[in-house]
Amino acid sequence: MSHTLSVQTKGLSSKNTLDIIDFYNEATEDYAFWSKDFNMHFGYFAPWKTNLFKRDSMLNEMNRQVLNRLQLPLKKGLLADLGCGMGGTMKYALTQIQGLSAFGVTLSAFQLKEGNKRLTDEKGTILLENFNHTSFCSDSFDGAVAIESFCHSGHSKESFKEAHRILKPGGSLVIADAFLKKDPDSLCYGGKLSYEKLCAHWSLEQLGHITSVVEDLKEVGFSKVVVEDISFRVAPSVLHVPFAITGFLLKKLFNSGTLKKESLHNLKGSFYALLSGLHMQSFGYYLISCKK
Repeated sequence: MSHTLSVQTKGLSSKNTLDIIDFYNEATEDYAFWSKDFNMHFGYFAPWKTNLFKRDSMLNEMNRQVLNRLQLPLKKGLLADLGCGMGGTMKYALTQIQGLSAFGVTLSAFQLKEGNKRLTDEKGTILLENFNHTSFCSDSFDGAVAIESFCHSGHSKESFKEAHRILKPGGSLVIADAFLKKDPDSLCYGGKLSYEKLCAHWSLEQLGHITSVVEDLKEVGFSKVVVEDISFRVAPSVLHVPFAITGFLLKKLFNSGTLKKESLHNLKGSFYALLSGLHMQSFGYYLISCKK
């Protein structure tokens, strides 16, 4: 494969691209407080398998649930993580599946540098690329994942087209993310305020409407689209947010007495994610699995 390190902005507004880059360049290290494994997403609670009080057990369980739905080959499989962050999901996958190789893409130079350090002993590489326009060859990957990343492009059809292009025939895409159950104009005052603040603080274009997202996936060529509402499985990790915010604030203020604006945006985004989650008639967290 040929890989370029130029970041193209296809499918993302220029302003939002710059906001995302600034946000993750400056705030990624803060996620060490959320997850020692640098899982930059929410978790999945599975009774008897995960511990409600140990956040990383739920975050890694989300990784496991996503991988289970991919059904990757046990030998010489190739995985794409579209919006990989620090490579937490990649590292988990590579330690669980012998013979697997993985590529991840991010817009953040900080994530590129530090994430690749964490993957030094693994068959995984992070590239500085836009997941809507990668340099990967068509029909290359056995599976692709997008865990809380496609929301940065508003769950756009561009993202789905690119994932479809790089997958081999029969390859799988799994998306784990929050979606709207209603049109934004139909949200109640509290739901609309939480949604707008969430998008602003986490540099999200928008959240896709779950029905429209399924239709778009089918239109670009995906089949066997399976949608699972896992909101109640995700809720226990979301409830960690206020405690994590409080602990993080105390630690930062005690150590330096100041907070970077990106850290503050991250904390506010986390708070509004919690508030949005309380409006369960308007928002839901879903696992979407589909085949090329």
